[in-house]
Amino acid sequence: MTKKLQRIGGGLALVLAVLIAYLWWGPGPARENVRVVIPEGAALSSATDYLYYAGAISGPRTKFYYLARLLGEGDPVQAGEFEIPARASPARVLDILQHGRPVVRLITIPEGTPSIMVQEKLAATSELTGTAPLPPEGSVLPNSYDWQMGESREAVAKRMQAAMTTTIDKLWVKRKPTCPISSKQEAIILASIVEKETGKASERRMVAGVYCNRLRIGMKLDADPTVIYPITKGKPLGRRINRSELMADTGYNTYRKPGLPAGPIANPGKASIAAVLDPAPTKAIYFVADGTGGHVFADNFATHQANVKKWYAIRRARGEM
Repeated sequence: MTKKLQRIGGGLALVLAVLIAYLWWGPGPARENVRVVIPEGAALSSATDYLYYAGAISGPRTKFYYLARLLGEGDPVQAGEFEIPARASPARVLDILQHGRPVVRLITIPEGTPSIMVQEKLAATSELTGTAPLPPEGSVLPNSYDWQMGESREAVAKRMQAAMTTTIDKLWVKRKPTCPISSKQEAIILASIVEKETGKASERRMVAGVYCNRLRIGMKLDADPTVIYPITKGKPLGRRINRSELMADTGYNTYRKPGLPAGPIANPGKASIAAVLDPAPTKAIYFVADGTGGHVFADNFATHQANVKKWYAIRRARGEM
């Protein structure tokens, strides 16, 4: 009788072991990939609730929790948004939360983006929360930034600003004494002008060299983007600058007086900041568009005037004048 009971007990134990194995390593209920957001500080018990309501595990919820405690690793669950594959087993679900990589979402700020457009981009990202702040102009480093669903817009903006602080600090200690700027803020101001004046990466140091030369001799910068900034806060003007706008004393208009404008006119990228801190060695003090998206440079006014005539001829041939 005892041997018979032992056989029965052994059989029940085997059946129970098979059942537990199936419940833990067998297919899950999700018919398609699902995403679940685990908030910061969530423990396994509360993460179980998020998984259940997302459809990644089946009920009762305590089943997953106790199986995870019994058979899973003791590592804590991570915070973030996770993608759970269709039919993922509870064991696979737990492994994703403990050791998988959260879903990466990116928000990209192109070089030369003004802060008002950074604010608009943050506001338009509907999965973020809270009010979109308006960062001080020049305080954001253009780049791609990852964010998590439900994260605050303010937190993302602060990461962008921290990246700019780190970048300017690193570049500043490597600066060359070839441009008459005396502070990190002045470097960002001038870099924002360089950013707006050329779309060619190969020209940045040359454009920076021209402006550094003008600052050194007390010549006005005469930069159109500085005239536009007070009008549009850095957005495209969409028309030609009016003569009255060229004459307006806004604190930013570099046609009115020599020196840097009152502040940055955009958020410059790392390359433009580096160009200002190590400008090209040049005697040029003038430049004008060459019709290819770049510019031609000149050391004296006569040569510059000849270059301007060529540019006007190109524009007339295109029907722009």
